[in-house]
Amino acid sequence: MRQIVLDTETTGIDPNDGHRIIEIGCVELEERQLTGRHYHVYINPQRVVEEEAIGIHGITNEFLADKPVFADIADEFFEFIKGTELVIHNAAFDVGFMDAEFRRLKPVRKVADHCPVVDSLAIARRKHPGQKNNLDALCKRYGVDNSSRDLHGALLDAEILADVYLLLTGGQTALSLDAGSEGDEGVQTLRRLSPDRPRLRVIRPTDEEAEAHEAFLDVVAKAGGEAVWRTANEPDVVQDASVVRTV
Repeated sequence: MRQIVLDTETTGIDPNDGHRIIEIGCVELEERQLTGRHYHVYINPQRVVEEEAIGIHGITNEFLADKPVFADIADEFFEFIKGTELVIHNAAFDVGFMDAEFRRLKPVRKVADHCPVVDSLAIARRKHPGQKNNLDALCKRYGVDNSSRDLHGALLDAEILADVYLLLTGGQTALSLDAGSEGDEGVQTLRRLSPDRPRLRVIRPTDEEAEAHEAFLDVVAKAGGEAVWRTANEPDVVQDASVVRTV
């Protein structure tokens, strides 16, 4: 399955007030592996970037003055994401901006009509209720190195989110186990394995081991415990403002 992890930076917080996208960053996953392919572009928003927004991402009006407008990059961007599953943190925000940009063009395109969307923020909130679930908090929780993230940037944030998403949804990437490699509070930093590495050997339980495991789960259930292994394969529903899908 091909997935695109995506992030945007904007002139402000509400596309209904005329705010525009100024940066798009995407990284590609294929079968939950980073492929090395990415899409990245800065965009002239044809309006002023708010000072508060510049304080977040550091992208100035002067820097954007000679960049292409959205209409110039719309087709190549759409071809890159079309038919893929988009992974976005707080998806309603970015999808809202993308839909607003595509509404200004012909033909009008709606992201959800062409791409299922997974909201990693919704997954994190369900998995860690009552805790901070912004990208920085998730990086700390899962040991993902975001030390280069002084300011927000769409491509950098997409790369970081890809690592967080794989860990958040149970797909483990490599953790450094070298002595002395631990980061703050004993959390080990993330180090990617080569995509060409040999596949790990899968050892299946014997029939006797499986029966013993089921018997143990029966004991747990009788004692009032929750046998989560029996529900681990049941699908969860991820929702954002416009898309509902099963993962």
